[in-house]
Amino acid sequence: MAASEKTLTINNCTTSEGWTVVLPRRSRQRRKATKSRVLEEKQEPWTPSDSLTDPSKEATLVQKMERCINKIDKSEFYHTFRDQIQTSVADYINRVFASEIKMQMVIYGIGSIELYEPPRLQLSLAILLRRDFSWIGNVEVFDPILSATESQVLETLGCSVMSINEHGRREALKPTMFFMPHCEAELYNNLLQANWKLNLLKNMVLFGNSFETYEQHVSLCKNSPILSSVGHILAARGFTNEFRIQTVSDDYYNAFHDSSWHIFSPILESELQFINS
Repeated sequence: MAASEKTLTINNCTTSEGWTVVLPRRSRQRRKATKSRVLEEKQEPWTPSDSLTDPSKEATLVQKMERCINKIDKSEFYHTFRDQIQTSVADYINRVFASEIKMQMVIYGIGSIELYEPPRLQLSLAILLRRDFSWIGNVEVFDPILSATESQVLETLGCSVMSINEHGRREALKPTMFFMPHCEAELYNNLLQANWKLNLLKNMVLFGNSFETYEQHVSLCKNSPILSSVGHILAARGFTNEFRIQTVSDDYYNAFHDSSWHIFSPILESELQFINS
C-alpha cells in the first residue's frame, strides 16, 4: 500500500503479488516493510505485540483519521463510489440479505493506519459506508500488525478489533461484507475455500482486488508465482458478478486501484466440484 510498490499487470509475469500492498510488520524494535503473510493455520488467539497504548499517539491518530474521513467524504471519488453502489451494485447486494435486515462488515488486512495513508483511506471508506448505508451493521477489523494504539483508535471509531486470527477463514453463516482492499491472493483464496458451499457463498459480498485481473494475469503468465494461491479465485470467476470501481483521482489510486465489488451466485453444486476445497 505504501512502503514500497509493485504492480501486478498482465505484462508482468515475475511479480508474485500486486496492488501496491507491501506494508510494515510491527515490532517494538523495528517495523519491517512487508504485508502479513497468510498461512494455512487454525484460528489462534491474538493480542497486539505492544501491550500499552500511547495516549499522545492515540490522539494524533484520531485526528489523522478524522481528516482522512472528511477528505474522502468531500471527494468526487467517494460520490462516484457511492453512486455506483446505488445504481449498479445494490440490486445484487439485496439478493444476499434474504430475511436479514443488516449485513455485518469484516475488514481483513487493513495494515498500519498509523504509518501510512492508504490504510487510513481504506478504513475511512469503510466508516463512510457504514454511515451512509443503514443496512451495514457491526464492523470487525483484523490485521496481525495492528498495535495497541491502533486497536484503541479503531474501537474509538466504532469498530471491534478481533481477538482471534482467523487467517481469512470466516464462514459467512449470515450476510457478510468482507472489506479487503489490496490483500494478498492467499487471503482471498482462504476466504473462498472456507465458504465453498452454495449456502455460504450466497451470503458473501467482497470488496477487494479484481478477480478478473488475477485471471488475466494467470492466463498470460503460465509460470506466475501466484498460481498456487488463486485456485478458488479462478474457480469462482464463473459465478461471480464483478463491478470495478473508478479511482477518479490520483489521490486515491494507491489505496484503491484495481479494486472491485464481487457478489457470488453459484446455482448448482456441480459448479463447486471441479476444485478440491
